[in-house]
Amino acid sequence: MTAVADILPLSETQSPDDQATLVAIVADAHAAGTALYPIGGGTSLDYGLPALRPGIGISLAKLNRVVDYPARDMTITVEAGITMDQLAATLASELQMLPIDVPHSGLATLGGVVATAFSGPRRYRYGTMRDYVIGISAVDGRGTLFKAGGRVVKNVAGYDFCKLLTGSLGTLGVIAQVTLRIKPLPQSSAFLFCDLRNLSSCEPLLAALVISRTTPSAIELLVGPHWRENAVLGLSTAGSVGRLVVGLEGTASEVEWLLGQLTQEWRALGVTASRAITEREATELWGDLREFPSAPDAPLVIKASVLPSRTVEFVRLVLQLDPQASIQAHAGNGIVIARFSQFDSADVSRGLIGRLQPAARLAGGNVVVLSNTLAGLTRQAVWGNATAATHWMGKVKGQFDPKGLLNPGRFVYDNS
Repeated sequence: MTAVADILPLSETQSPDDQATLVAIVADAHAAGTALYPIGGGTSLDYGLPALRPGIGISLAKLNRVVDYPARDMTITVEAGITMDQLAATLASELQMLPIDVPHSGLATLGGVVATAFSGPRRYRYGTMRDYVIGISAVDGRGTLFKAGGRVVKNVAGYDFCKLLTGSLGTLGVIAQVTLRIKPLPQSSAFLFCDLRNLSSCEPLLAALVISRTTPSAIELLVGPHWRENAVLGLSTAGSVGRLVVGLEGTASEVEWLLGQLTQEWRALGVTASRAITEREATELWGDLREFPSAPDAPLVIKASVLPSRTVEFVRLVLQLDPQASIQAHAGNGIVIARFSQFDSADVSRGLIGRLQPAARLAGGNVVVLSNTLAGLTRQAVWGNATAATHWMGKVKGQFDPKGLLNPGRFVYDNS
């Protein structure tokens, strides 16, 4: 993972240990017109456009305390600098969890995950980060502390405001504290997978999962060299294009029933050979699925969001552009993450802007760049075409950060 100093043009980095100090840092920067770059675990600094304007880093590492944990209420309030592993360990002590899977969870902070709105394979059953943030405290670009939502699930005051900050890439405010609703920790988990002769054979299986008696936690379409070499899944059967992998969670007896039920349903659809992955191997595979989007050496990693019914179609397009691409599709949600094996600057106009982005729009979605090793990517290449929504997002940005000091130039806005 690239060092922060190699990505952000920082003159210094400050590390506030309380909200009052954070407010003072931002207020001083506002008065001086100095750019500010909020820093969590530094795991997503290559997401978005590169930062060009010199400024000050604000590390949230010392804001990592558990503020309130009424476990029986299924909520927790923590400071934004807590790592995802630290949060998971705290919740596990009460047999609870935040079902959001992110790479580098030992480094990634909750504030960073909220800012990027990252979510992983479990989103099919559990949803995304926006579904779990019920309260938030942040400091806007003027140095004003503001709050939204509350500490109880039924408190909907400011609910849309919590959603607004989630996914804003730290451009509306520096997140200081978050209140989350949480879920019970499953007792057991397993996977059932089958090889796919071709991508067309996947479509009836995906359609059947919509009406299945089972309740998958994840539905993953895995294609390419990365998955053929996976230690848990092993080598695909000769002639197969990839694998359909379904994650199942619950009590031990529930998981056993789910495996048996899905095996029967697949057999009725012509799947003659499927395999279950359980216990230690299942835990390892969850980790592999979680880490896949993080590929610092790949020339281009994209995330496409399309209608679930168009997922396979988009995967085909990726393989047309690069037959050796590795792909993880959260197929139940229409999310396709593709790691290209080769992609150079000449391919950006022809492949990314010319084919992938238009195809995603026709399929009801969009494409964004998660990471790349290419130089000089434009705003359009990274975020896609500007829309009416982009215009209004810029106006919202102007209200929270009138001088454009928070993460300037990195997000979709034209006025950052």
